[in-house]
Amino acid sequence: MTLQSAASDLELLESGAREAGALCRRLQQKPLDVRSKGAAGPVTNIDLAVNDLLAEILQSARPDYGWLSEETPDRPEARLGKTRVFMLDPIDGTQALVERTPYFTISVGIVENGQPFAGAVYNPTTDQMYLGAPGAGATLNGEPIRASARERVEGARVVGKRNWYQHAHRWPKPWPEMDYKALPSIAYRLANVASGAFDFTILAGPKHEWDIAGGIAILEAAGGVFTDGWGEPFVLNQPLPRTTSGAVASGAALHPLLIERTNFLPR
Repeated sequence: MTLQSAASDLELLESGAREAGALCRRLQQKPLDVRSKGAAGPVTNIDLAVNDLLAEILQSARPDYGWLSEETPDRPEARLGKTRVFMLDPIDGTQALVERTPYFTISVGIVENGQPFAGAVYNPTTDQMYLGAPGAGATLNGEPIRASARERVEGARVVGKRNWYQHAHRWPKPWPEMDYKALPSIAYRLANVASGAFDFTILAGPKHEWDIAGGIAILEAAGGVFTDGWGEPFVLNQPLPRTTSGAVASGAALHPLLIERTNFLPR
């Protein structure tokens, strides 16, 4: 990766996400067309419109990049051989969009040789634009951000639900008292950890690569760490684009203490 190429791709991601956000806000003024994808949850006309717009913007600018989106049928043969791949969730947190709460995002990442290369996570309701590329730094609305430097789990600010952490039968070692806030968008959770607004989040269960690619790039650019529950990094752009486990995202100092609490499960 070169800083010059990262800067160029970040400019592309930002402009595409902002244009998609403007489209989202316009379409929100009209009744939503909401359909069910079964276990995958709802999808709306906005998800599909944002996907189509981003495909036009990004693929026309970088025709040699691969493509993976929640709202586009996957073609592994067209991305597995690519050095760089766009990975995006046009609307991450669609249920929040349906409920008209401000906790959904447009998440776009670029993966290079299996590793996060650049990411943009944009909340079109609050106009928060998170950008980052490992080695090039991370920003929120143009201002530099850094992940938390916290070194203690006690009193940590957690993106998650209190009852999930306080369920006695789930954890061999009880969690101490912490502050909690639930956010439905996975990308928004990772961006909030990257900004230092929260100290950590734990993602339960496997996740699609389009959910996490952009957020990981921003988090790592901000000095944070993203691994599986045993402390091992992920390699993205797999034939089946889905992780095989949950994940831990935090500042670097706190991360080993979290892994001590999550590494009890068999691999």
